[in-house]
Amino acid sequence: MAKSLRSKWRRKMRAEKRKKVAPKELARLKAVLGHGEKGEITMKDVAEIATVVPPEKVKEKPDNIEIQEEDADGGKMDLDAKRNKKTMLDDQGRYPVWMNQRHIKKVKAKRMAKKGKPKMKKGLAW
Repeated sequence: MAKSLRSKWRRKMRAEKRKKVAPKELARLKAVLGHGEKGEITMKDVAEIATVVPPEKVKEKPDNIEIQEEDADGGKMDLDAKRNKKTMLDDQGRYPVWMNQRHIKKVKAKRMAKKGKPKMKKGLAW
């Protein structure tokens, strides 16, 4: 975040709000978990909700996992094979999802410049 006066003030106010809201939030969280006023959480209660794994088992790495062999095509994705690398268009004429409109416009302009400029009419557009 920037270090302008406004952002510093906002950070300060957010910290103050966190201090004020924290007790209410904690009480609400305990109520949701069903522990009410006592505020004690035991492993039995957690085991009913989630799977409990001892930390020793998590730390050790399993040796019996075998590495799967790659496919014959070298592990390439199926989608990349159908896309034209120069125009970035797929077989249906769509650009990739990750490509933003500015980048699409730039690629399209470069492609149109090679084809030739479309002729515009002189005068008003209407």
